[in-house]
Amino acid sequence: MYKVHFENRFIMISPEPDRLQKYGLFHKFYDTKELYRIIADFQSDKSITAINIYGPDIKHIWKIFRIYFTEVGAAGGLVKHTSGRYLFIEKKGKLDLPKGHIEKGEEPGTCALREVSEECGIKGHTIVKPICPSYHTYSWEGISYLKKTSWYLMQYDGEMIIEPQLSEGITKVEWLFPDELNSIKSSAWLSLMDLINCSILR
Repeated sequence: MYKVHFENRFIMISPEPDRLQKYGLFHKFYDTKELYRIIADFQSDKSITAINIYGPDIKHIWKIFRIYFTEVGAAGGLVKHTSGRYLFIEKKGKLDLPKGHIEKGEEPGTCALREVSEECGIKGHTIVKPICPSYHTYSWEGISYLKKTSWYLMQYDGEMIIEPQLSEGITKVEWLFPDELNSIKSSAWLSLMDLINCSILR
């Protein structure tokens, strides 16, 4: 399955109807033109919180879905300190993880390590393993973008620095224990909570 976030709304692409979650609408994939109409309507109608598009050839649907957008790549890190705390930032009033656009010729893992250093001021963190990627969309100057963020679990045993990179709009850096994470749902993006549930709270 593929879950694509439109801020705090999403489209789920699955081989069969996904009955585990509540959706505003279900659509069986028929053709490209109809799919693009569904995407455009979802972008403009903010009252619809979620749509499930399904069909047996999910790879084909995903390929067609991606063509609708201009694709960009990003990478970021979920940093676990030896104390058991995890590193989070606050940006635009929402809890988030350090991440950023992949530069030309840069590997996603290298980008993720760099972005964590730049946004949170730490050094010496290392990648443990890749974790669930996330997808979200945004529009800029009339162009619809689909961003894939490659995420990596990282380990770190240095000082728990809490000085944010203000030039990037980051207003807070904090280190939280897993049992503190349920209390942040109201101040976090839905995509972040998906990542937390996939990586920490499962």
